[in-house]
Amino acid sequence: MGIFNTLFSGSNEPKKEKNIQWLPLTTKTQLDDIQSKSLTKTQAIFKHSTRCGISRMVLKQFESDFNLNEDQIDLIFLDLLVYRDISNEIAERFQVMHESPQILIIRNGVVVAHSSHGGINDLDINKYI
Repeated sequence: MGIFNTLFSGSNEPKKEKNIQWLPLTTKTQLDDIQSKSLTKTQAIFKHSTRCGISRMVLKQFESDFNLNEDQIDLIFLDLLVYRDISNEIAERFQVMHESPQILIIRNGVVVAHSSHGGINDLDINKYI
């Protein structure tokens, strides 16, 4: 495996896995908590379809590139296939049309930025901390 790391990563060092502490979003009532917490700490909801290859690829890239810590932002994970009703509530509450994959950045009770698909990894979350 070492030769593949060298060829494809440009380094002999193996990639370090990042351990992102996702907070699962499983009830609509959590949306009230997310809005409240956003008054003092940025919240990000990542909407993911577990059956979609594009969604999986975007999620992996997001996790690989993510460089903030738990003190700066809460990362909330929504499994769209299991909790589609919560996704619908998010769209209605925050007035952001549903897409998948999608990220919503919430600050002071409102969505200050959102993106979907490849745009997720282009979004500079640091601007909203």
